[in-house]
Order: sequence, then structure tokens, then C-alpha cells
Amino acid sequence: MGNSLQDQLLKAGLVDEQKLKQARSSKRKQVKQTGKKGPRPDAEARQAAQRARAEKAERDRELNRQRQEEAAKRAAENEIRQLIHTHRVVRDGGDLAFNFSDGSTLKRIYVNKDQHVKLVSGRLAVVRQDAFYEVVPAEVAERVRARDASLVLVLNQPTQEPDPNDPYAEFQVPDDLMW
Repeated sequence: MGNSLQDQLLKAGLVDEQKLKQARSSKRKQVKQTGKKGPRPDAEARQAAQRARAEKAERDRELNRQRQEEAAKRAAENEIRQLIHTHRVVRDGGDLAFNFSDGSTLKRIYVNKDQHVKLVSGRLAVVRQDAFYEVVPAEVAERVRARDASLVLVLNQPTQEPDPNDPYAEFQVPDDLMW
């Protein structure tokens, strides 16, 4: 077969057997030191790769946290929606208009006389569910208020006992004036 360069130099008499063994030994040592995969990456490249892994892990944690917050927000909204839906008071056949404000706009729902009295006295409340308005018991409105106060539009507080020293005590102004 083909002669290697070392064999050719040995035949030509340019190198002796001792130098040949020494060259093979030094070559083997060099291969063992650098490894078969080639030279190892330097410290800067290793640190840059570690920083990139840390940044990616931080981005992943932040994205996961945002997803969890959004899922919790959707779950809370669904819980409120379910709470209102299961406890709403049916308003069929109402002939009295009950006016209330939603932000800066004046809104009106129609209720019957009993529901109107309960709304005024604070035993019923008006809450917003999506684009609609529902009448619910005051206890349910308090639970909705604990989760999201902006959804409770009307929740009248029960009236307290009048002050005995009030000079206008005998001239009561009704809260449910009908115009």
C-alpha cells in the first residue's frame, strides 16, 4: 500500500527510528489534550451561552406568569357571570321604570311594584352582566362587589334610624318618588 511520509523519510535516511517514535508520541499526546471533538470553546463563549439560556428561562417564566394571570382573570369573570346568572331575579311583566346611572349615562329597567320596593330599600341590587342589567339579591351583589366593584351599579343601603333631635323628622322625603 501507500507509504506514509514518515516511512518515506525513514527509508531515505533523513530521520532515524528514535525521532519517528518521538513524533508519533507527541502527536498522540496533542490529540488527547485537545480531544477528538476539537478544541473546547473558550470561557467567553460558554458564558454567553449561559447568559442566553438564563434570559430565555426568564422570558419563559414571564410568559408563563402572564398566561396564568390571564387564566385566573377569565376564571374570575366566569365565576361572576355564573353567580349573577344563577341568582338573578326574573323581571317579566314589570310595568314600573327604575332609573339608575351606569357611568355617565342614565339607564332604565322595568320591574314590578314588589321588586321596585325591594330595590329602593336595599334588598335587591342592579348589576351589569356583559351588555345587560340584572336584578339580584343584595347578598349576591355584595359577593359580586367583593370580586369586581365596577359591576354593581345600584345597591342601596338600608336606612338607619332617624336622629331624634332632627327638626325635620316629621317631614320625610320618600326615596321612591315617581314622576
